[in-house]
Amino acid sequence: MGQLPLEGIRVLGMTVILAGPYSEMFLADYGAEVIRVESIQHFPPGTRGQYVWPPTNAPGYPNNDPGPRPWNRHATFNSMARNKHCMTVDITKPEGMEIFKQMVRISDVFVSNYVPSALDRLGITYEMLKEQKPDIIYAKISGYGDNGPYRNYRAQANGIDALGGQASYRGYRDTDPSELPGASAADPAMGIAAVFAITSALNYRDRTGKGQLIDMALFEQFITYNPQPFMDYSMNGRVQGTLGNRDLIAVPSGNFRCLGEDNWVSITVFNDKQWEGFCQVVGEDWVNDSRFADPLSRRKHEDELERLVSEWTVRHDYYEIMHLLQGVGVPAGPVLDEAAVLQDPQVQSRGYLVEETHEEAGTYLYPGAIAKLKNAALEVRRPPVRLGEDNEHIYRNMLGITDAEYEKLVETGHIGMDYAPGVRAR
Repeated sequence: MGQLPLEGIRVLGMTVILAGPYSEMFLADYGAEVIRVESIQHFPPGTRGQYVWPPTNAPGYPNNDPGPRPWNRHATFNSMARNKHCMTVDITKPEGMEIFKQMVRISDVFVSNYVPSALDRLGITYEMLKEQKPDIIYAKISGYGDNGPYRNYRAQANGIDALGGQASYRGYRDTDPSELPGASAADPAMGIAAVFAITSALNYRDRTGKGQLIDMALFEQFITYNPQPFMDYSMNGRVQGTLGNRDLIAVPSGNFRCLGEDNWVSITVFNDKQWEGFCQVVGEDWVNDSRFADPLSRRKHEDELERLVSEWTVRHDYYEIMHLLQGVGVPAGPVLDEAAVLQDPQVQSRGYLVEETHEEAGTYLYPGAIAKLKNAALEVRRPPVRLGEDNEHIYRNMLGITDAEYEKLVETGHIGMDYAPGVRAR
């Protein structure tokens, strides 16, 4: 196989929770040497778990057991931690900041998704990074961007979902926002967008010799994932409101109960050709009812149409319905839970799930790379990285420090694989 696309690129990551680590994962999958910069003096909640020492039987750990080092066993972090390296250093201390600067000098990219004010306090600015490496690429991800009145506001997925307008048109028409399920789609969406921006900046650097400051806001990029309501308001002054599982164009469109316990199928009929195929599969008298003769009539009588569709689907298996409708060109698929997804024949035939063995968490199936490259296989080259796992290699081989210097950094709380005594989630 050929060289991986980003082989030879070194990325420093000072990232938390989901969006930042997710972007690191893709960069590492494509061959970049991603080095997480963490501290044993600070535990960022939501990244390597929610608590340093979680209660017994806490969720998110293998067999609900946090183990002796829970920060190395949490499912959320480990699902995004493959192919990475990790060093520990306390950059709040002068000698720690100097070590960080040394790492910047030998790196190509620095990515962080801390709130900008936290980086301000640490003195991490684009200007400071450029002093160390003139062509450095700095991907600065935050909730609301690097300027404006919300610059230093904290952000979580649900808040972005609400402020970005998504929560106002996602839900059922007869419920209020208190019944809206949480959504974290903004974070992985940002992770992918950040990778595109970083690789574009690398291309720009190769052509011009210049680095780049990338300013990205979850708030802004998540708006672009559903542009239709915003354009409708801009052009027509309409506020969409909630639609449930329905669609502005397709009828019928929704999730319908099927044979079995809590089994459902998603069906979407966009046009008359698909409606003809749907009618052919259903084969019942009501499909010829004049109320459903054209798209406008089907929209007008959507409630009654959905009731009749449900009466048909409830007598059939959800995979059966998918295969029958797909056979006539109608988009349809079963609503699968996690267990069913792992058993789905398409997932299995593609080899998407990969087995990873982690020294402290065990061996499990993980989601694999989201692309297959013919001439450069994207594989799991390293299991989920443990806290401080690569300290020896990075400090001794990359930075060339002596044994005495290394031991001094251990003693002063920079280097380790365990959080310092007394460290708690803040």
